[in-house]
Amino acid sequence: MDKIREAFYQVYVGESKAALRLKAYAQKARDEGYSAIANLFRVIARSEEIHGIRALEKLDTIKSTEENLESSFQSETSVAAVAYQEFQKVALESGKDAEALIFSQARDVEETHSRLYKNAMDNMLENREVNYYICNICGYIAEDHLPDTCPVCNAKKEQFSKQ
Repeated sequence: MDKIREAFYQVYVGESKAALRLKAYAQKARDEGYSAIANLFRVIARSEEIHGIRALEKLDTIKSTEENLESSFQSETSVAAVAYQEFQKVALESGKDAEALIFSQARDVEETHSRLYKNAMDNMLENREVNYYICNICGYIAEDHLPDTCPVCNAKKEQFSKQ
Protein backbone atom coordinates (compact mmCIF):
# COMPACT_ATOMS: atom_id res chain seq x y z
CA MET A 1 0.00 0.00 0.00
CA ASP A 2 1.51 3.35 -0.96
CA LYS A 3 1.91 6.08 1.65
CA ILE A 4 -1.04 8.22 0.48
CA ARG A 5 -3.36 5.22 0.39
CA GLU A 6 -2.17 4.17 3.85
CA ALA A 7 -2.79 7.71 5.11
CA PHE A 8 -6.36 7.68 3.77
CA TYR A 9 -6.90 4.26 5.34
CA GLN A 10 -5.71 5.60 8.71
CA VAL A 11 -8.05 8.60 8.31
CA TYR A 12 -10.95 6.24 7.58
CA VAL A 13 -10.20 4.04 10.62
CA GLY A 14 -9.59 6.94 12.99
CA GLU A 15 -12.59 8.99 11.93
CA SER A 16 -14.87 5.93 12.03
CA LYS A 17 -13.82 5.17 15.58
CA ALA A 18 -14.20 8.82 16.60
CA ALA A 19 -17.70 9.06 15.10
CA LEU A 20 -18.90 5.95 16.92
CA ARG A 21 -17.31 7.01 20.21
CA LEU A 22 -18.88 10.48 19.95
CA LYS A 23 -22.32 8.98 19.24
CA ALA A 24 -21.99 6.92 22.43
CA TYR A 25 -20.94 10.06 24.32
CA ALA A 26 -23.94 11.92 22.90
CA GLN A 27 -26.27 9.18 24.13
CA LYS A 28 -24.72 9.29 27.60
CA ALA A 29 -24.96 13.10 27.74
CA ARG A 30 -28.61 12.92 26.65
CA ASP A 31 -29.34 10.26 29.29
CA GLU A 32 -27.77 12.52 31.93
CA GLY A 33 -29.86 15.51 30.81
CA TYR A 34 -27.14 17.47 28.98
CA SER A 35 -28.98 18.05 25.71
CA ALA A 36 -26.67 20.83 24.48
CA ILE A 37 -23.56 18.73 25.05
CA ALA A 38 -25.29 15.72 23.46
CA ASN A 39 -25.97 17.86 20.40
CA LEU A 40 -22.32 18.96 20.28
CA PHE A 41 -21.16 15.34 20.36
CA ARG A 42 -23.65 14.41 17.59
CA VAL A 43 -22.59 17.30 15.35
CA ILE A 44 -18.90 16.53 15.72
CA ALA A 45 -19.63 12.83 15.11
CA ARG A 46 -21.31 13.77 11.83
CA SER A 47 -18.26 15.86 10.87
CA GLU A 48 -15.99 12.89 11.60
CA GLU A 49 -18.25 10.71 9.41
CA ILE A 50 -17.77 13.15 6.55
CA HIS A 51 -13.99 12.88 6.92
CA GLY A 52 -14.22 9.07 6.93
CA ILE A 53 -16.44 9.02 3.84
CA ARG A 54 -14.08 11.30 1.96
CA ALA A 55 -11.22 8.91 2.80
CA LEU A 56 -13.29 5.92 1.58
CA GLU A 57 -13.92 7.72 -1.68
CA LYS A 58 -10.18 8.24 -2.14
CA LEU A 59 -9.59 4.56 -1.38
CA ASP A 60 -12.07 3.63 -4.14
CA THR A 61 -13.92 1.50 -1.60
CA ILE A 62 -17.38 2.69 -2.62
CA LYS A 63 -18.49 0.80 -5.73
CA SER A 64 -21.81 0.18 -7.46
CA THR A 65 -24.75 -0.67 -5.22
CA GLU A 66 -24.67 -4.27 -6.38
CA GLU A 67 -20.94 -4.55 -5.57
CA ASN A 68 -21.45 -2.80 -2.22
CA LEU A 69 -24.21 -5.26 -1.29
CA GLU A 70 -22.03 -8.24 -2.22
CA SER A 71 -19.06 -6.86 -0.30
CA SER A 72 -21.23 -6.13 2.75
CA PHE A 73 -22.78 -9.61 2.59
CA GLN A 74 -19.34 -11.25 2.46
CA SER A 75 -18.04 -9.11 5.32
CA GLU A 76 -21.02 -9.82 7.61
CA THR A 77 -20.85 -13.54 6.84
CA SER A 78 -17.15 -13.64 7.70
CA VAL A 79 -17.51 -11.63 10.91
CA ALA A 80 -20.39 -13.81 12.13
CA ALA A 81 -18.72 -17.08 11.22
CA VAL A 82 -15.21 -16.34 12.44
CA ALA A 83 -14.58 -13.28 14.59
CA TYR A 84 -17.50 -13.31 17.03
CA GLN A 85 -17.32 -17.09 17.35
CA GLU A 86 -13.68 -16.76 18.43
CA PHE A 87 -14.44 -13.83 20.77
CA GLN A 88 -17.20 -15.87 22.44
CA LYS A 89 -14.86 -18.85 22.89
CA VAL A 90 -12.20 -16.66 24.54
CA ALA A 91 -14.77 -15.15 26.90
CA LEU A 92 -16.14 -18.56 27.89
CA GLU A 93 -12.64 -19.94 28.47
CA SER A 94 -11.97 -16.92 30.70
CA GLY A 95 -15.13 -17.55 32.72
CA LYS A 96 -16.70 -14.33 31.44
CA ASP A 97 -20.25 -15.52 30.75
CA ALA A 98 -21.79 -12.04 30.45
CA GLU A 99 -19.17 -11.03 27.90
CA ALA A 100 -19.66 -14.31 26.02
CA LEU A 101 -23.39 -13.55 25.81
CA ILE A 102 -22.65 -10.13 24.26
CA PHE A 103 -20.42 -11.78 21.64
CA SER A 104 -23.01 -14.50 20.99
CA GLN A 105 -25.77 -11.95 20.50
CA ALA A 106 -23.58 -9.83 18.22
CA ARG A 107 -22.80 -12.94 16.15
CA ASP A 108 -26.50 -13.71 15.82
CA VAL A 109 -27.23 -10.14 14.77
CA GLU A 110 -24.39 -10.22 12.22
CA GLU A 111 -25.99 -13.33 10.72
CA THR A 112 -29.22 -11.34 10.43
CA HIS A 113 -27.32 -8.59 8.63
CA SER A 114 -26.10 -11.19 6.14
CA ARG A 115 -29.67 -12.33 5.55
CA LEU A 116 -30.85 -8.73 5.04
CA TYR A 117 -28.08 -8.11 2.49
CA LYS A 118 -28.87 -11.38 0.71
CA ASN A 119 -32.57 -10.45 0.52
CA ALA A 120 -31.66 -7.05 -0.88
CA MET A 121 -29.37 -8.61 -3.51
CA ASP A 122 -32.04 -11.12 -4.51
CA ASN A 123 -34.70 -8.42 -4.81
CA MET A 124 -32.59 -5.50 -6.01
CA LEU A 125 -34.65 -4.82 -9.12
CA GLU A 126 -37.85 -4.60 -7.09
CA ASN A 127 -36.40 -1.77 -4.98
CA ARG A 128 -39.12 -2.54 -2.44
CA GLU A 129 -39.42 -0.14 0.49
CA VAL A 130 -39.07 -1.95 3.81
CA ASN A 131 -39.79 -0.83 7.35
CA TYR A 132 -36.96 -1.73 9.69
CA TYR A 133 -37.12 -1.99 13.47
CA ILE A 134 -33.89 -2.15 15.45
CA CYS A 135 -33.48 -3.53 18.95
CA ASN A 136 -31.80 -0.86 21.02
CA ILE A 137 -30.34 -3.52 23.33
CA CYS A 138 -28.53 -5.93 20.96
CA GLY A 139 -28.91 -4.36 17.50
CA TYR A 140 -31.17 -7.03 15.97
CA ILE A 141 -33.03 -5.73 12.91
CA ALA A 142 -36.56 -6.86 12.07
CA GLU A 143 -38.03 -6.35 8.59
CA ASP A 144 -41.58 -5.10 7.99
CA HIS A 145 -42.98 -5.98 11.40
CA LEU A 146 -42.22 -5.16 15.01
CA PRO A 147 -41.73 -8.38 16.99
CA ASP A 148 -43.23 -8.74 20.47
CA THR A 149 -39.80 -9.71 21.76
CA CYS A 150 -36.33 -9.67 20.25
CA PRO A 151 -35.39 -13.14 19.00
CA VAL A 152 -31.77 -12.55 20.01
CA CYS A 153 -31.90 -10.93 23.48
CA ASN A 154 -35.61 -11.21 24.42
CA ALA A 155 -36.03 -7.44 24.81
CA LYS A 156 -39.67 -6.32 24.72
CA LYS A 157 -41.03 -4.50 21.66
CA GLU A 158 -40.79 -1.18 23.54
CA GLN A 159 -37.00 -1.49 23.21
CA PHE A 160 -37.23 -1.31 19.39
CA SER A 161 -37.11 1.85 17.32
CA LYS A 162 -38.37 2.26 13.78
CA GLN A 163 -35.63 3.26 11.38
